[in-house]
Amino acid sequence: MSVTTRTPSRGRGSAPAVARRTALGIAGAALAVVALAAVAPGLLATHDPLLTDVRQALQPPSAAHWFGTDQSGRDVYSRVVFGAGRSVGIGLLATGLALVVGVAVGSLTAVAPRVIDAVVMRVVDVLLAFPEFLLALLVVAVLGPGPANVAVAVTLAALPVYVRLARARTRTLAGTEYAEAARIVGVPRFVVHVTHVLPGVVASASVLATIGIGTSILAAAGLSFLGLGPTEPTPEWGLMLSSGRNLLVQAPWVAVFPGLAITVTVVAVSVVGRMLRARTEGGAA
Repeated sequence: MSVTTRTPSRGRGSAPAVARRTALGIAGAALAVVALAAVAPGLLATHDPLLTDVRQALQPPSAAHWFGTDQSGRDVYSRVVFGAGRSVGIGLLATGLALVVGVAVGSLTAVAPRVIDAVVMRVVDVLLAFPEFLLALLVVAVLGPGPANVAVAVTLAALPVYVRLARARTRTLAGTEYAEAARIVGVPRFVVHVTHVLPGVVASASVLATIGIGTSILAAAGLSFLGLGPTEPTPEWGLMLSSGRNLLVQAPWVAVFPGLAITVTVVAVSVVGRMLRARTEGGAA
């Protein structure tokens, strides 16, 4: 009598696949809520985020104030909702600018003369030697505090990664058979670059950007926490976390809920980005 051994299935019904789909669903739902809060906070907020009432200061979470109130009597839940637009907006803006500029500089550097390529890449290497948050902090120290300067700082801090990726992908795709064949039949190099090379570069950089959004949000919140971004009474997650850091014993909810908003958003973006990258790499393979 023969014994048949079955190997565990790795298909769609396997435990790892179910776990991945569950994580992706939870992350997607969290990002949907954050996106709604950023685009239309009035649909989710229950109070005016700027309305103060000292008689209601430091009230714990309740039916009237879901996340409690801060030291000025403002509704923490409503401030978290309205803070999504600024915190997430800075991260999206910085990542988008870094993506566009990085792809442009990196792809041009790849086809530029060797001297220009060497100079640009040495500058990129120097910038990559610094942690992204530290580089953003240095830029803000030069430009000065403020929301616009924070966005510029986070953009410049994220830029070197996209330049390096775009340069590498451009050189790889420019040497493929279909690009060489297009040049052989007389297609101008610029047309070959735009039609055959650049789309692949943008696709690879876009996948990286989905993960970079979380890093940019975290960097922007960190700068705001240090008092270098928006100022009171602006509802912004990093600023709210900073204002509640001295109340962790007396009223922990003032800092806990903005911190949870940052954590959930960054983790959700990272989950979606990493799964997208894994799927893209799997498809390429």
